[in-house]
Amino acid sequence: MGARHAGRLGLIAAGLTGLLALSGCGKGGQGAATPPPAPQVVVSQPVAKNVQEWDEYTGRFAAVEEVEIRARVSGYLTAVNFQDGQIVFKGDPLFVIDPRPYQAAADIARAGVAQAQASVQLAQRELDRARDLRQTQAVSQAVLDTRSQQLQNAQAQLLAAQAQVRAAELDLEFTSVKAPVTGRVSNHRVSVGNLVSGGSAQSTLLTTIVSLDPIHFYFDADQASYLRYTRQSRSGERASSRDNPNPVILALPDEQGFTHKGHIDFVDNQIDDGTGTIRARAVFDNPDMVLTPGMFARLRLVGRPNYDGLLLPDAAIGTDQNRRFVYVLDKDNKATYRGVTTGPLIDGLRVIRDGLAVTDKVVVAGLQRVKPGAAVTPVEQPIQATAGGTP
Repeated sequence: MGARHAGRLGLIAAGLTGLLALSGCGKGGQGAATPPPAPQVVVSQPVAKNVQEWDEYTGRFAAVEEVEIRARVSGYLTAVNFQDGQIVFKGDPLFVIDPRPYQAAADIARAGVAQAQASVQLAQRELDRARDLRQTQAVSQAVLDTRSQQLQNAQAQLLAAQAQVRAAELDLEFTSVKAPVTGRVSNHRVSVGNLVSGGSAQSTLLTTIVSLDPIHFYFDADQASYLRYTRQSRSGERASSRDNPNPVILALPDEQGFTHKGHIDFVDNQIDDGTGTIRARAVFDNPDMVLTPGMFARLRLVGRPNYDGLLLPDAAIGTDQNRRFVYVLDKDNKATYRGVTTGPLIDGLRVIRDGLAVTDKVVVAGLQRVKPGAAVTPVEQPIQATAGGTP
């Protein structure tokens, strides 16, 4: 009886195990796990635009003319005729050095001219008389030659006296120190009553003047940019700044836009062996005289000829070591890795020089949810450019 009961229990257990196995198989066949939905991303087509690329440099303003005002004659300073820091114009009197000693010297020189003229007249009469007497053999040829030489000496003394007058008058003129250029004057370095020295390399420095309109702007370009400009010039893509006033635009430190317009007027003749850069110069009109020598600013120079480019927001561009890439959707909405060549920002968007077509649908938001070759759920939105970026 015990053996029969044990066998019956084994059959019941085996049946329950089979039922459970069948039940498990049926559940797996009907309720398999549902795959997660494709991630949602924002896609856009690139913005097509005619692009003008600018290379940006930092530089400093410098005066077209910078003059040290030094005394050209010695004497006591009697007047300062300007306010420190004001705008002065060419020919304005700035300083006065006591002119009385130089006026007296000029008067003496003029008296010397009168004396020399009298000597010339006397020598001329003596020569005329000797010529008349010579015709009657009353005087010898030696006397005639002597009278001729005396006239020549008197004439030479007259020329010397006249030269002394011009020198004295020039010294007298130098007692009034005038502005040689139009610009802003610095402070006066010498006060009235002080003795100043002039006429030598150690002449007293009285003040300085810097011209303001127009004004120069110096900047340094790296040799890679210099080579690119040179090759563009030789291929005819872009005129050389040595021969052509290529346009530039400029922004001051407190300005967002590049509103000041000028042009290149000088490129140096060699690359600096210490920095590997070459110096260039632009010139700007400065009628309101806001631009000041020594001030820093940012300058943009035409880097490449105009071309039709595509633009994307920076958020759409990924970085893979040294490469830039985007994800482009194919016809099945699968993300495809696409390497691109980027350029500068234009109106808040990044220029794509190579790697895209205007009809491509590019993932512009949700990049972190995209895997190459995986499907996504696209939401199409147009790209909005930010006006007022780069001119």
